Amino acid sequence: MNITPLVWIITIAVTIAFFVYEFFAHVRKPHEPTIGESARWSAFYIGLALLFGVGIGTVSGWTYGGEYFAGYLTEKALSIDNLFVFLIVMTGFAVPRKYQQKVLMIGIVIALIMRGAFIALGAALIENYSWIFYLFGALLLFLAYRQAFAHGESDPANGRFMRLVRRVLPVSNEYNGDRLTVRRDGKRFFTPMFLVIIAIGFIDLIFAVDSIPAIYGLTEEAYIVFTANAFALMGLRQLYFLIGGLLERLVYLAQGLAVILAFIGVKLVLHAMHVNELPFINGGEPMLWAPEIPIWFSLVFIGATIAVATVASLMKTRRDDRIDAAASSTSAPLTTDTQKEHS
Repeated sequence: MNITPLVWIITIAVTIAFFVYEFFAHVRKPHEPTIGESARWSAFYIGLALLFGVGIGTVSGWTYGGEYFAGYLTEKALSIDNLFVFLIVMTGFAVPRKYQQKVLMIGIVIALIMRGAFIALGAALIENYSWIFYLFGALLLFLAYRQAFAHGESDPANGRFMRLVRRVLPVSNEYNGDRLTVRRDGKRFFTPMFLVIIAIGFIDLIFAVDSIPAIYGLTEEAYIVFTANAFALMGLRQLYFLIGGLLERLVYLAQGLAVILAFIGVKLVLHAMHVNELPFINGGEPMLWAPEIPIWFSLVFIGATIAVATVASLMKTRRDDRIDAAASSTSAPLTTDTQKEHS
């Protein structure tokens, strides 16, 4: 895939332009988006991402097109998990709804910058060290285990990291609009909004460690990695308000993502065996007998896993709601009329 510096410059400039427009058109004036507004913009960004993938397939071939779609699906799923953690953060810090857009916007921009840095680092490592695929594969298998079995909800407002921040920085106890600092009695204080931004940035760093090795397991093209991440993050703010209530119902999302990460981890290890140069493994010779998982299978597997996790989550929460409703009705106190009938 031959991407010229001019194409890179145009792509980055257009990406920045979208986020600048988002800020001035939607985020600058604090408000809570309506369902209609969120739905329209979510559909626009998803449609734009799909159209871009068709463009890649048409111009560069459908091998690259398939890599883009597999990467976009994976990054979108990881971004939704990221949204769930954002929800926990904003609940823990009690961020007013009308200011949550600004927090999300800053968080998404930080995420894009973090991932951009990791993309550049990953591309340099892959270019110079073929053994990095072993490391990426092992990392993803570990992250898959952690995602499946250690995905607990903590209190982000009172965690160890935030307690350390509070000891270091002077922090006020109340929000002052959407300001990050406030002056009181001649002394400058940071508001809880500033702590929220720090927490979001820290979370973005952790998620970048998850997402970049995952997509490099699907494609080695840095341009596809960047654009898939950019499109996955675009519209994430609107998606938060659109499916905010649904996020808590995706109870198997963590397990679904764990399966995807483990699958890509295995794929990376198999690829590392195929291009092996480590002298203490097979005498430094490539293991050509190791199978390479085709991109079409990766795309189908990732899409099916996301679909199964979503459907299974909704079925479970619906069943739990019916059980809770039945339990509530049987334990409800008898009314006066009902008591007379029983007597």
